[in-house]
Formats: sequence, C-alpha cells, structure tokens
Amino acid sequence: MIRFTPRATAIAAAVIILPTVAGCGYNTIPAQQEAARTAWANVQSQYQRRADLIPSLVSTVQGAAIQERTTLTQVTEARARATGVTVSPETLNDPAAFQRYQAAQGELSQALSRLLMVVENYPQLQANQNFLALQSQLEGTENRIAVARRDYNTAVQAYNTSLRTFPTLIWARTFQSDAEPMQLFSATPEAQTAPSVNFDGLSPSAPGGTAPPVAPGATPPAPVAP
Repeated sequence: MIRFTPRATAIAAAVIILPTVAGCGYNTIPAQQEAARTAWANVQSQYQRRADLIPSLVSTVQGAAIQERTTLTQVTEARARATGVTVSPETLNDPAAFQRYQAAQGELSQALSRLLMVVENYPQLQANQNFLALQSQLEGTENRIAVARRDYNTAVQAYNTSLRTFPTLIWARTFQSDAEPMQLFSATPEAQTAPSVNFDGLSPSAPGGTAPPVAPGATPPAPVAP
C-alpha cells in the first residue's frame, strides 16, 4: 500500500484543484484589476505630460507681449489645482476623490481652450515657431489623453463587470471580497459647453479697452488722449 506524506498530498491536491480554480475565473478579477491600474497610470502620464508643457506655453505667450492677461493667470492657477489633486490606484474606487481629480483636469482643459482662442487674435504668435510647436504638442497630448481615458474606461468596465457576473462573482464575494468597483471617466458639465472668450477688451475702441498687441521688443503706441 502506498502511503503519501502530507506534502505529497498537498501537491497532488493542488495539481487537481488549481486548473479547476483557474477555469472558474479565480484569476480574472486580480488580472483585470492590474490592467485597469496600468491603464490609469497611462492616463496620469499623459496628464503629467500636458502639465509639463504648460509653463513653456505660458512663457512663450507672455513673451509675445499680449495685452490680455486674465486667461494666462487662469491657466497657471488651473494647472496648480490640477497637479495638486492626485488619485492613487488604491483610491480609484473613491467616487469623491475621482470626481475632484476629473473636475480639476477638466478645468485646466477649459482654461487651455480659452487661451488658444485668445492667441488667435495675435498674428505674431501664429508666426512664432516655438509657440506653434508647443501648440502642436498640446494638441497631440490632448489626443493621447482622450485615448488613455478611453482605454482606462474599457479596462475598468471589464473589471467592474467581473465583480457582478458569474462565475467571478463568487470570488468577488468570498476570497476576493476586498475588490471594489473602480470609477469611470465621464463628461464633465463644463465639457458640454464650448469655452467662450470675450475679445471686446482687446479692442482699443471698446470702453475700457486695452491697446492693441505689439510685437516683442517693439515700443507700445502712446495712449490716446480722451
């Protein structure tokens, strides 16, 4: 009669049970969770790339001596708020934290859109190769952000679905009960409305208007006497 040691018995049980466990989707939830976290890291990477481009963009616009400064200030402040809000992979299931992050990034997107609309009134910027290069990089980054967010939503949808469907639902309610649904990106209220910019203040003929833009290094025109 063959006698098995406890170790041999455990190994034999593992050989028999593990394929069954794997076939029942035991590994699905952690695998999809890691995929969603990786997708989230890609989202953050693209947002960081955008944040890194903004100081150079603001500096270039300032160097062009544009008269309108409010939008520049808004971009700088929005960037500070956006980089000050973080969501770690461990808190992706926190709706409040996720909404704060999304709102801050959305505010920065709106501020950048307003800035790019403002500079359309300044031909010297449209001819500035440095500005054009930065603008192109920002546009490319916005496209990458959109793709990264879409990929993240796709990964999270698969993960969240596994938490609610059979057979992975069994593991989500037993051995993997610490797995919680992650938040999805959604359109912010601000994204439903195109950013608006009032150019009246840029016209010298408008009440309280400022002087027209001048090229860098040029002497501003003398104020017109009332």
